[in-house]
Amino acid sequence: MANLFFLVSGEHPTLPFSELEAILEVEEHKYRISEKLSQVLRIQAPSESIRSIATRSAMTRVCCLELFICDASDTEILRTVRSACLEGVMRQRESFAVRIRRIRAAAQHINRGELERKLGEQILKKVENAKVNLTTPKKTFFGILTENRFVFGLKMAEILPKSFIERRPQRRPFFHPTALSAKLARCMVNLARPKAGELVLDPFCGTASLLVEAGLIGCRVLGFDAQRRMVKGSLRNLAYYGVSPEGMIAADARHLPVKEVDCIVTDPPYGRSATTLGLNTEQIVRDFLSAAQENIPKGDKICIASPKSIRIGVIGKESGLKHVESHMVYVHRGLTREIAVFERN
Repeated sequence: MANLFFLVSGEHPTLPFSELEAILEVEEHKYRISEKLSQVLRIQAPSESIRSIATRSAMTRVCCLELFICDASDTEILRTVRSACLEGVMRQRESFAVRIRRIRAAAQHINRGELERKLGEQILKKVENAKVNLTTPKKTFFGILTENRFVFGLKMAEILPKSFIERRPQRRPFFHPTALSAKLARCMVNLARPKAGELVLDPFCGTASLLVEAGLIGCRVLGFDAQRRMVKGSLRNLAYYGVSPEGMIAADARHLPVKEVDCIVTDPPYGRSATTLGLNTEQIVRDFLSAAQENIPKGDKICIASPKSIRIGVIGKESGLKHVESHMVYVHRGLTREIAVFERN
């Protein structure tokens, strides 16, 4: 087990942490949480878990091997780095850079540029013939000032948002204004905990945002929608990203024409820009959750989004599902989504 820490996105207070833990669980990495700080999760886990996070996560930014943590003061940071062991971390003659990130207004008394320079000087003293290279370093040391703490380590992976930006709804062949962003769709897929090769169902597939993200992490995908034009549009989007579905069918999600899938991830229509075909949104969700339990094995998950006003966490429990977690995601003045995860009892 290694000491690791992760810098997560600051766009939501709880989703990034839950996504990260969900990935560790589904990839079967044993882990222990050491501490949660603002935008930082510190854990003990196998170093191989970094690859799983870097491959799947939408809301993690940087993955690091932790070298030390201390109070956020210049004196304490420099005292701690002098006693830190870099054996096995840096080799002779390797180039390196030091980067510091400040979370919100943490430790304003510390000058980041000055701290980077001082930490670099200490590393030069510790590693024979090491060289500073600020453009293409062989190794990058990464520190985070968060709350009243300073976490420092070796950067092992960085997850750039570029690919998610390139998959935003407006860039897809088939567009609809209700489509989820690629980042939120990926996060929801991860919360449902499918493994690569498992079958993911979206019974309200819309423009296939969720199915695209599930397919890109190696899952098999299956989609239904009540409107044929949405099914046809979904097929265009899936083909554009190289995802081949197991099937795409025009069907009523309350009466699914499928026996069993490994998990369900979905975002039903809200009756604003997406039609509910004259039906009440709450009733659609209630009927769907009652019926969906027959389609997933015991212990498997359903991740579903709905307007906060629907109170889907309550509906799910009333339907006989175990409510694992919920996250409130503000969209605009008229809409806050509840992202809920359920488990079949």
